[in-house]
Amino acid sequence: MLLSKGCEVELYTGSPDGEIIGFSNHIVQALAGFVREPDSRNVEYTTAPFRCYNRLLCALVRPRQTLRQYLLGQGNYTLIPGSTLSLGGSQQFHRSDPHNPYHSYIEQTYHTQVVTASVHINIGIADPEQLMRAYRLIRVEAPLYLALSASSPFLDGQVTGAHSTRWSTFPQTPAYVPLFESHPHFVRWTEEQLIQGTMQNVRHLWVSVRPNGDRRPYDLNRLELRICDLISDPIALLAIVALLEARILQLLADKTLDPLQKSTLTPAELLDLTRANEVQAAQHSLEAQLHNWQTGEGINAQDWLQHLYAEVFPVAKQHGFSCFLTPLQQILTQGNEAQRWLRQFHQQQLTPQSILQQAIVRMQVQEQDLQTRICQEMAA
Repeated sequence: MLLSKGCEVELYTGSPDGEIIGFSNHIVQALAGFVREPDSRNVEYTTAPFRCYNRLLCALVRPRQTLRQYLLGQGNYTLIPGSTLSLGGSQQFHRSDPHNPYHSYIEQTYHTQVVTASVHINIGIADPEQLMRAYRLIRVEAPLYLALSASSPFLDGQVTGAHSTRWSTFPQTPAYVPLFESHPHFVRWTEEQLIQGTMQNVRHLWVSVRPNGDRRPYDLNRLELRICDLISDPIALLAIVALLEARILQLLADKTLDPLQKSTLTPAELLDLTRANEVQAAQHSLEAQLHNWQTGEGINAQDWLQHLYAEVFPVAKQHGFSCFLTPLQQILTQGNEAQRWLRQFHQQQLTPQSILQQAIVRMQVQEQDLQTRICQEMAA
């Protein structure tokens, strides 16, 4: 049986020329299913959990269509791809809720480092100890998902040198988050952080992947992968979801994939390796030189992903969703969004603004095509 899966999608709103403009105050009042972020320039929607990939695809596309129609009603406004304030605006925080004390804390502590757009992927796992095993495995492999999804090479109209400027600058907190050995370990650790003030609340755990649930840390039911940049192409996003689900299904069938059992490294060494891999993946994405968590040996991110793809493809085929995994090959051969944008910048000598303008149109056309070909047929 397939696992349940859903996505939390953060999006920027703005004008067709690429300027990011905040509308979240108005959006959350006018449209059901959207929630505000601390800064008004991006807004979030969350899909329900689905086992079926086609249903998840339409749950990703339909809210964007609704939001686009609303934005057109406000003027000539649209959705902006990318995960940073690509063309400008990083000097000022635009509060969406001036009276929210948690938002005040975020603005004062992190400023616009947190004004990013991303996708959080949630995979349902009911058993808390299985969930902790999945957390440990995906934590050490999270840099691979960042390498696939990087889409933020620009900030304030400049090339930053990083493929994921978002993850390069995003304030991961608390500074040290262990590879939890068990659910009780996770509970104890979380309670300690709340007492010490390193976490303001149970949501204030900003790390690449985390256990999640309706009453965390006590009642858990899903794994949340938080490292991915915004993936504007829904088909590419489904491919990354499929990779994550296939890897977790593989782990559920083979408990020895647990890094605490499979690796020759100590837990402390595993965390050091993972942090270094995240830095490299944020900087170079698929071109990054990483270190494999099982042995510590160096490996190129693209090569590692090819090995992982070959390893999990039979799992996806056995469970009937390998067709959703295959678009991963296009990312591996043609590059992620950041790499494609950087090629346009360096080889075609396009400006960041013209690159964003083309990406805005492409994103809209992709969504409309999927809405017409797949989602309208499913709704009929």
